[in-house]
Amino acid sequence: MDYDVIIIGAGPGGIFSAYELTQRCPDKRIAVFEAGHALNRRRCPIDGEKIKTCIGCKSCSIMSGFGGAGAFSDGKYNITNDFGGTLYEYIGKRQALELMRYVDEINMRYGGEGTKLYSTAGTQFKKACIQYDLHLLDASVRHLGTDINYVVLENLYADLRDKVDFFFDTPVETVKILDGGYEVLCSDKTYTCEKCIISVGRSGSKWMEKVCKELEIPTKSNRVDIGVRVELPAEVFSHLTDELYESKIVYRTKQYGDRVRTFCMNPKGAVVNENTNGIITVNGHSYEDPARQTENTNFALLVAKHFSEPFKDSNGYGESIARLSNMLGGGVIVQRFGDLIRGRRSTPSRIEESFVTPTLNATPGDLSLVLPKRILDGIIEMIYALDKVAPGTANDDTLLYGVEVKFYNMEVEVDEKLQSRYPGLYIIGDGSGITHSLSHASASGVHVARDIVK
Repeated sequence: MDYDVIIIGAGPGGIFSAYELTQRCPDKRIAVFEAGHALNRRRCPIDGEKIKTCIGCKSCSIMSGFGGAGAFSDGKYNITNDFGGTLYEYIGKRQALELMRYVDEINMRYGGEGTKLYSTAGTQFKKACIQYDLHLLDASVRHLGTDINYVVLENLYADLRDKVDFFFDTPVETVKILDGGYEVLCSDKTYTCEKCIISVGRSGSKWMEKVCKELEIPTKSNRVDIGVRVELPAEVFSHLTDELYESKIVYRTKQYGDRVRTFCMNPKGAVVNENTNGIITVNGHSYEDPARQTENTNFALLVAKHFSEPFKDSNGYGESIARLSNMLGGGVIVQRFGDLIRGRRSTPSRIEESFVTPTLNATPGDLSLVLPKRILDGIIEMIYALDKVAPGTANDDTLLYGVEVKFYNMEVEVDEKLQSRYPGLYIIGDGSGITHSLSHASASGVHVARDIVK
């Protein structure tokens, strides 16, 4: 065999698999294959001036490359089993939390020291929320910020590059089963290994689906989260973000009984574009450095949609809605909340006269022409509920960007080792459909590395 272990994907799961293997078995021959660029070459050409929208790079530097899609996503590590994935269902709640704390310790050693660990424990805000049927989920949150997260990744790569063979800009076409190992096929060459770890993240969802079909690995349909990104003055949520930084608040709508949740809160952050399989959606991030912070806070409001038989393509449903937004707005659409509830589109002049200055150059438009009524009704109801605990949320000038879509891979059938039906073939991270966060994906990488060592 060419290698003892081949890791496909250099996102959090792949990085922490490689790290743990090199720590515990430094003599193992390890290779990491990544479809995207090395960290120092990850540069999105959108500058807001000369290039304002996505130009369809062959490899999206935001979504792929060393560090994965999480490299530029604010560096929030949520240490909790309440959200971020279902890893605990496979390895146990205590083990999952221990691995997440271990990942946090590594991040601190590699450049994250001095960053703050927030916690919802003992907060009075939980009581304020529950009075209005809003439910604040428990978590400890390590906020690295997009800037410090990049430093941590740089330091991890500097430690790994002499111990591991990295193949950047080398997409893997497929994986084949050998007698006693696996064959990884790239466009110009094949490589063999005894153990194979697949960690392709959200951007690898279609590839993962294809491989599971070829290898007859059972999968089951997952969900898709659809919604908007809200941007408002930082003062509106400052009493919450100063204490907790990130909060996951869940609300059940009175009209339909759907669950709407806040996601990825970025105090004094910026709204950004995201490219998923050529479709432009919206996301957000923030910096630890005060000099790079803005006057706004942004967060997503998402409605989770689960589908039953006969429909199975939840990601396809989310993509179709995102494509409609791209068709109408040429990318991301922005609308004032006041315009939305009055049934009129936002115009450039209305956005310009707004008291909230957008941090993303998006197309003013009408989100009611894009989002299904049920989802939009739920988002509006949630905004009015949040306004009771954070007055100002439902102001006319609050900005809504659409659409934000969180795609989840079909959940792949694995055992408690995160091993597929083939011994030595592990499927981890967001590509498995089991984890949906930096902390859970990283923990899954450590878990399989320890199993291989054992």
